[in-house]
Amino acid sequence: MRDPLDSANHLIETALGRAERPCLTCSFQAEDVALADLVRRFVPDVPVLFLDTGYHFAEVYRYRDRIVRELKLNLINLLPAQTVAEQETQFGILYQSNPSDCCHRRKVEPLMAGLALYDAWFTGLRREQSPTRVSLQPEEIHAFPNGLRLRKLSPLFDWTWVEVQSYLVANDIPELPLYAQGYTSIGCEPCTAKPLEGAHARSGRWGGRKLECGLHTVSQREA
Repeated sequence: MRDPLDSANHLIETALGRAERPCLTCSFQAEDVALADLVRRFVPDVPVLFLDTGYHFAEVYRYRDRIVRELKLNLINLLPAQTVAEQETQFGILYQSNPSDCCHRRKVEPLMAGLALYDAWFTGLRREQSPTRVSLQPEEIHAFPNGLRLRKLSPLFDWTWVEVQSYLVANDIPELPLYAQGYTSIGCEPCTAKPLEGAHARSGRWGGRKLECGLHTVSQREA
């Protein structure tokens, strides 16, 4: 019988045995927090990278600070080249006029720069999240446009939403309060809405214009 926790722990332990400089990205959504808790049990000071776009919900920032404190996470905030005010002065409201460019400037570029320090990248991606992730593999080698290549691990790739929630409950980890308000996938506040009934979790992102910010599509998977 499949045991999602044993499977995830085995993947994490195996990957860490081959990595000298592991890290994980965390948006402080439920699966990312579960992943952070799992990985820190093997490497207590594993770097936890948070993309601080400047557009997050206030609830996300408060929750981030609480979880970092309670789980004693080694948080590293990755910042864009420009502040929100600087970007909006130069380009206007990009999340309205060109959301892909906004994501690239505030998420993709800081991520590529931040990941350059590491050789293994843990993510909380799950196949169930959206149609763009149904073929997600637990381990992939990714090549970025800037020449960076590194191993990308998704230990929760086959976990269901119920299994993620069950893990948080079993380990007495609070959930981001926005879920209780009806949100199912939470990114920057201007580009996040509640999904329509029966739609997949990420259907409320970017007003339905796209499903990915580019963090996991800008790179190319290699065998």
